[in-house]
Amino acid sequence: MSDQIHARVEACYQQAETFFKRRFPRPLVSFKLRGQKAGVAHLTENKLRFNPQLYRENQEDFLRQTVAHEVAHLIAHQLFGLGIQPHGEEWQLIMRGVYELPPHRCHTYEVKRRQVSRFIYRCQCPQGEFPFSAQRHALVAKGRRYFCRRCKITLQFTGEQRVE
Repeated sequence: MSDQIHARVEACYQQAETFFKRRFPRPLVSFKLRGQKAGVAHLTENKLRFNPQLYRENQEDFLRQTVAHEVAHLIAHQLFGLGIQPHGEEWQLIMRGVYELPPHRCHTYEVKRRQVSRFIYRCQCPQGEFPFSAQRHALVAKGRRYFCRRCKITLQFTGEQRVE
């Protein structure tokens, strides 16, 4: 997996260097990305992170489109600086002109959502139900308090837990 992605990153950089007639520093590439995002470019760190699960499920399009999409962010940053829009005209120029790919902002990969536990908190309002994540519930256990914005009452755990 990582060999194919590294090779595609390098190919994208070589295309950009030929197009712009200049060298670009190569990024650090990581495969520690989960959830809905297929890839992320960290501009100031010159780092790319890719989602290995979405790569395994969408290899061909991922290599062609997603890798080029993220590399284009780093190239645009190195050419034009921080003041540009993430998917603005500079990035679109690179996607169309350098990689000859459509400048799609988002992927259309199917993302399997994992089940999560929600801890139900309430206030005095009629519809005052607040599903808390496990992380937020743990903060309450450590003493943090959350308030209803309408009635200003401290939210209380009902003892109810749901899996979504």
